[in-house]
Amino acid sequence: MMPRNRLAAEASPYLLQHADNPVDWWPWGEDALAEAQRTGKPILLSVGYAACHWCHVMAHECFENPEIAALMNRLFVNIKVDREERPDLDHIYQSALALMGQAGGWPLTIFLTPAGEPFWGGTFFPAAPRYGRPGFIQVLEKISEIYRTQQDVVERNRSAILAELARLAKSDEGPSLPPRFPEQAAQDIAAHVDPQHGGLGAAPKFPQPFLFELLWRAHLRTGDTTLRDAVTRTLDHLCQGGIYDHLGGGFARYAVDARWQVPHFEKMLYDNALILRLLTLVWQDTRSPLHAARIAETIDWLGREMRSDGGAFAASFDADSEGVEGKFYLWSADEIDALLPAAERDLFATVYGIRRDGNWEGRNILHRLDAMTSRSPEDEERLARCRRILFQARARRVPPARDDKVLADWNGLAIRALSEAAMAFDRRDWLALAQAAFAFVVEEMRGPEGRILHAACRGRTSRVSLLDDHAQMIAAALALHEAGAGDTYLDHAIAWAEIVERLFLDAGGGGYFTTAHDAPALIVRAKTAHDTAQPSANGTMLENFARLFLLTDDERWKTRAEALLAAFNGELARNFLPLAGLLNGYDTLEHGFSVRLSGDHDDPRFTALLRTLWETSLPAAVRHPPPAAAGGEGEKEASALICRQAACAAPIRDDAALRTALLAQRRLPS
Repeated sequence: MMPRNRLAAEASPYLLQHADNPVDWWPWGEDALAEAQRTGKPILLSVGYAACHWCHVMAHECFENPEIAALMNRLFVNIKVDREERPDLDHIYQSALALMGQAGGWPLTIFLTPAGEPFWGGTFFPAAPRYGRPGFIQVLEKISEIYRTQQDVVERNRSAILAELARLAKSDEGPSLPPRFPEQAAQDIAAHVDPQHGGLGAAPKFPQPFLFELLWRAHLRTGDTTLRDAVTRTLDHLCQGGIYDHLGGGFARYAVDARWQVPHFEKMLYDNALILRLLTLVWQDTRSPLHAARIAETIDWLGREMRSDGGAFAASFDADSEGVEGKFYLWSADEIDALLPAAERDLFATVYGIRRDGNWEGRNILHRLDAMTSRSPEDEERLARCRRILFQARARRVPPARDDKVLADWNGLAIRALSEAAMAFDRRDWLALAQAAFAFVVEEMRGPEGRILHAACRGRTSRVSLLDDHAQMIAAALALHEAGAGDTYLDHAIAWAEIVERLFLDAGGGGYFTTAHDAPALIVRAKTAHDTAQPSANGTMLENFARLFLLTDDERWKTRAEALLAAFNGELARNFLPLAGLLNGYDTLEHGFSVRLSGDHDDPRFTALLRTLWETSLPAAVRHPPPAAAGGEGEKEASALICRQAACAAPIRDDAALRTALLAQRRLPS
């Protein structure tokens, strides 16, 4: 019998990558689970995403292999999931794998009972034994045999994993935290930052911008230069390393080495949004020309290569092109010599680490880690001309595939970052990018009762609606509101916050579930404040509530913020490292203040106050959008009003005095 692969009807680019496999793939859903129940076969669940290099390797070795596919079809009901479309499913089964004592990642390969309950799993499996891993054929045969002959083992694993998953879904209230807990946590984390290259720990290294935001906030609060240096060192190496695309802009997902030279070449929207926002926060204090350049170049890349037809942003670019990891980005010394003018070759090779024998697997990754400081203006202009030449030549290569699906939460991260960068650098064109993406989500991804749908692709939207979508889009709406883009953004934020309360609240245990009350049932309803590659939705909601309170003076938002924090206090006290997003929200709740400008918008003194306000790093403050100024006789004199805890200082009318006051407000009280 010919296999029946059902993925051709899906919209996900990742699922469509597998539509021609000889595997009898099912998309996740009631039909697939019903088939498992009907046949009594266990489920092989495979989770990945379009830009994942090792997902491609396993697909080529295993899922395109007729012998392996025939074995899969005979022994299992096979389900393929795009982890970006269904992060709720991915979270559950990654957690299950961790409970089995194994490191998670993608591709995720996990075996389930016909009811969808996990009993064994792993990640990447080669076709034949390799890398110290068993071959996939042996795995399939062994798991099938265990399921048929050792139901006691299956039941023991299944019940233990389900019990632990249920426990993990419960929050731990614990005692109240001391007001300076975020600063203490930041000091502990900073002790583990690489003192030479930045970043946390050894290879592989992930940027983790929200964790370094915690360190930055603590530096601003305390003046501790050790914390400042940990953040700036990390960002400088990110900006000069091979993890950054020095020709086209944008950052890769992580580096496989400790010095950020060798990237895992996939580019993700969420990474770039988070790094962009942290760079902006730090630039507001340091005025680093390097950081300003990388901000502008990354936004140029977002606008040029990541926008979808409707104005929102696509999810990612693949790590591979023409079946080779990183091929699009790599250069031989001979290729560079043939393209660049003779007078520029030595300079470019010296600055960008070009070697005759290559600096990685016989080819060259462009990086400036051996030339971290800027050259003379003349040399930098020569280098810019060289980059333009190489960029134009690279454009003739076969590019990596782009995953075109629009994800509401990832777009929310990008919208917020763009809005804040636009105001810091006075770039209305960047703000327009943010507004267009916001409009797409509002108009094209609206679900029942006004909720936000998680994914849109090829004219179709998913039925899934997650807490993360609402949390990040609320943050985006508040950023656009503060940027003065219009009052309707605050209305959206408030409406979505009420949807979160109605559909996601854990009324018994506090905090918010990942999935809505009316979502199709999964084996467990997850609730977590742990960050992943993104800050947690509960952490983001804590900051959203704090910012809504500062913007509106409505006590309900403060009450909700305090209740959310209380639900996870116990976890924070026990292990704060995976909870940086929650701690950033706590910092805003505990130390937040607001700033309001008034006056004639055409008055140069008003403009000076506005620029000072947006050129100062204030991650825990909210900036009220200035009211539209009618102008004319009787218009108020330009002034700034700083308020904290229902008390406001005297109006400030001088931009230098405003900066002094803002710096004082962001420090801890003595």
